[in-house]
Amino acid sequence: MDQPLITFNDGASLPQLGLGVWQVPDDEAAVIVKAAVEAGYRHVDTAAVYQNETGVGAGLAAAGVGEVAVTTKLWNESQGYDRALRAFDKSLQRLGRESVELYLIHWPCPTQNLYVESWKALVRLKEEGRVRSIGVSNFNPDHLRRIVDETGVVPAVNQIELHPRFQQADLRAAHAELGIVTECWSPLGQGTLLQDPVIAAIAAKHGKTPAQAVIRWHLDSGFMVIPKSANPDRVRQNFAVFDFALDAEDMAAIAALDDAGGRIGPNPATLG
Repeated sequence: MDQPLITFNDGASLPQLGLGVWQVPDDEAAVIVKAAVEAGYRHVDTAAVYQNETGVGAGLAAAGVGEVAVTTKLWNESQGYDRALRAFDKSLQRLGRESVELYLIHWPCPTQNLYVESWKALVRLKEEGRVRSIGVSNFNPDHLRRIVDETGVVPAVNQIELHPRFQQADLRAAHAELGIVTECWSPLGQGTLLQDPVIAAIAAKHGKTPAQAVIRWHLDSGFMVIPKSANPDRVRQNFAVFDFALDAEDMAAIAALDDAGGRIGPNPATLG
């Protein structure tokens, strides 16, 4: 089926909606990934630290569909130029691939002060054609501007915690200024949004589930989004969002849910 693509500043594009596999055990990842591909997903987001790259690769191989994009990420303990290159090789081995579509630095870890060197390694991987696009995850505006200033290379993507209760307007403004795509992890607020009465009312209005309404908000906002589920039925439900759109009233109601204290995950300024 046709699904919307997001085009990056390097000219490459990826499906706007992908499957996240955080906390999916390696032995279950193959089943979930195969089910997702059969449901229509063409983008899977994993990471070295998830310890399920092998399962993701097995699921993609079992699905037998050639055009499925893969994102994976460099973990904190592997930061630094040479270590990043070695870590990437290991990720490719586990995935059973010769290249990936998107490779990200998972966290800036500012106290390590290695993210610029790590970024230089990613630039090399892109130049070598082993990664189609490169980006970062959980970077704040100061981290983004530093790697751009020191290398001249702008990330294609910054994958961040973003959901209706934590909408990150300042960071999104920095992305817009720099030409970086916003990609959202924990788009459902780790499930906490599914009982929200505002979300429930919007979902009922459209004959959709609360999760579908929230995913549609991300799509209508122009974000890439990677909802995670280890349940094949919910994986399929999360993809059934291309037959409706939110209206201005819906978008305004969700905008009002934003909370500066709504962060669920770690703070990038202090982690690592």
